[in-house]
Amino acid sequence: MKWSEKKIATALARQVFERKHLVLVPNCSWPGSECDLLVVTRDLRIIDVEVKISRADFKADAAKDKWFHSWDWRIDGPFKSYEERNERRRSRQWPHKVWKHYYAMPKEIWKPDMVEFLPSKNCGVILLSDIRSDRLLASVERRATPCRDAERLSASDAVDIARLASLRMWDAFEKLEVA
Repeated sequence: MKWSEKKIATALARQVFERKHLVLVPNCSWPGSECDLLVVTRDLRIIDVEVKISRADFKADAAKDKWFHSWDWRIDGPFKSYEERNERRRSRQWPHKVWKHYYAMPKEIWKPDMVEFLPSKNCGVILLSDIRSDRLLASVERRATPCRDAERLSASDAVDIARLASLRMWDAFEKLEVA
């Protein structure tokens, strides 16, 4: 099977998140950083899923800005240079606004020693296996630890995310019509 981000995200949406969650939005930057699949739970919390199709892609993810606090004048003082900013970056345990964070990838690329490359010990891992040419099986290898400080979405935030999901649906319909 040729793995793709879309195939993995579709399997997750239909098997793992479909019945338990309100909204799923692919390739979304709503929380402030890019996530491959944004999931809104029934109790209005965000699950961020990053889909990886290679070990190199997985290992590179820990360097993304979502895993570091932005420059804060109250904590870091006046901004002097980009070099100093990079030296003083403080790591995050969860991306901003995120309740749980998962990595999803093909089972054959995961090795137990890859845990050391997780950007946080709180990240979960979902592995996918090809059981038929048209069906993938998802299983949770490692559960994500929830961020107890993650705020629930407000009603307006939930509506904003639902609007984004709706726009994505209409864009998909338009692409189908053109094809």
